This record gives sequence, C-alpha cells and structure tokens, in this order.
Amino acid sequence: MCGRFVSKTDAVIERAFNVIPRQWTHDWARYNVAPTQQVPVIRLADGQREGVMLRWGLVPTWAKGRPTNYSTINARVETIDTAATYRGPWQRGQRCIIPALGYYEWQEVAGRKLPHFIRRAGGEPFGLCGLWEVSMAPDGKALESCTIITVPANPLVAQIHAKERMPAMVIAEQCDVWLGGSVHDARTALAPFPAELMDAYPVSTHVNSPRNDDPELLERVA
Repeated sequence: MCGRFVSKTDAVIERAFNVIPRQWTHDWARYNVAPTQQVPVIRLADGQREGVMLRWGLVPTWAKGRPTNYSTINARVETIDTAATYRGPWQRGQRCIIPALGYYEWQEVAGRKLPHFIRRAGGEPFGLCGLWEVSMAPDGKALESCTIITVPANPLVAQIHAKERMPAMVIAEQCDVWLGGSVHDARTALAPFPAELMDAYPVSTHVNSPRNDDPELLERVA
C-alpha cells in the first residue's frame, strides 16, 4: 500500500512531466503527505497535461460529495475494474499521475514498526499511478479526489511491507501510456517497478505523525 509520500511541484517536476496549465502553487513541497490532504495531480484535459490539486482519498460519484466510511486512498490493481468505488473512473479513463520523490513504509522488527523511505535509486522524481473522480454534493459543489493504485511488491519492498504491496510507479517517459493510452496499454504500466532501480533506508519515527513535515524526515538513521 501507500499511506504517506513526499511530493513537490517545482520547475524540475513540471518540466519532467510536461505540465503546461497548472492550478497548483509553484514550489509547493510536502515531506509527509497524509490521507485526506490536497495533493498535486497530473491528468489530461483536452489533450493537454494539467496540474491540479485533489483530495487524496477517492470519493465516488454515488457518495454525493461526502467521503466514505472506508479507506479509499489505495485501489488494488486486481479489482480496479470490478470494485464499485473504482470501476467507474477506470472505465471512463480517468487516470492520473501523482508526482513523487518517494514514499514511506513501515517494517515490523521485534514488535516495533520502523519507517523506511523508498525511492528511485538516485532520488529522481517519478509518478504514482492513480485514478481521479468528481462527486457532486446536493448543493451543487463538486469534490474532486484521487486514489493511488497498488500492485504486488517487488523483492526490495516485499522485505519491508508485510502485505507485500507497493504503489504502481512510472517514470516521466512512461506517462503517455498511462495517461492517454488504451485500457489494454495502461494495464502494462501497472506492474511492480524494478527493484534494481530503487533503494530504501530507515528514517526517524518522527514521520509517524503527519504533523511533522520537513526535509529532515528524509535523513537516514541507524
């Protein structure tokens, strides 16, 4: 799964992902993004990639603008085309990319859960594959939201995550297939990212609280 991650909207990210119109704040940065927060999302609009801020935790159309009582921050690849919450946006091609520099997972060691920071080797940005949706409240207000799709973990992440899951990841050059390709082609992007192109290391338990949000969270600890 993916329950916390690190994201930015600086010039490097915007160039890498070819974001042209953007509704997000330039140089926005978060080092401990948590569920229900607004997150930067890249999606297609009239054939162009646009950058928008959406709620993390997908709110289905039938929920009428009210968040559900169950978690919708992650959607399993195995059920995105059958689960009531996700099959609509999947069938309509409402696919998106959440730019990221890495994400956190907790490894159970001797009865304790120790956080690790997981990223591309070298620290280059990547995209988390997601779906987006719009849900209309009775008063006519639209709530736009998103979810991150998870896949079976590669060997590196499987050593850390007890349930052996990881987010579907793509590099910038692969975004065209995910955002604008056919359903069949988009499916090819939903595979474990190669372990040899990633690294992971332990970080401070300060990341356990979403109130902590600063670059020091990314520092390696013994």
